[in-house]
Amino acid sequence: MSTKTQESLRKPRADALRNRERLMAAAKIVFSAGGPEASLEAVARQAGVGIGTLYRHFPTREDLFEAVYRHEVEQLSELAEALKDDASPTEALRHWLRSTVQFVATKKGMMAALAIVMNANSELAAYSHAHLTASIGALLTRAVDAGEVRADVTADDLLRALIGMCYMHDQRGWQESVLRLLDVFVDGLRVTKT
Repeated sequence: MSTKTQESLRKPRADALRNRERLMAAAKIVFSAGGPEASLEAVARQAGVGIGTLYRHFPTREDLFEAVYRHEVEQLSELAEALKDDASPTEALRHWLRSTVQFVATKKGMMAALAIVMNANSELAAYSHAHLTASIGALLTRAVDAGEVRADVTADDLLRALIGMCYMHDQRGWQESVLRLLDVFVDGLRVTKT
């Protein structure tokens, strides 16, 4: 085995992994803020690393966007898993939906570039749809099975409603408005006990 092959098979160094995680956490903060400050230089500054370190981990802007996006989807999947044992299935569903609003906020600073990545990479679109649908579907099924919410709503219905509520993400105060609407929406899903 050549030295080059051995090097490529080695695990990344601990400091390289820490830098990658710091860059992704910084990107989430910077992209959530959006606006002209949502630059790669701002991400590197927020992470406390040089721009060269950012480019070593993410050679293109799209690579960073895709990594942050995938990480956010994975975190939402992990949250759904953690919430499956919540005492109240409806409140677990509400909690997950509210967390998804933050996911949308992160995306707002990278919408145009992410659209390019999604169009060029149908696997990413399929990946995110599958994970988000499975996450919300598991929480919805639990709430339906507990007799707490209506059985005539699907996971896709919930995602469409959420995306629709978040559509005005470029207006000031949109997150607070969406969170209020989510509460109304989830309350409307509840089964009325007679």
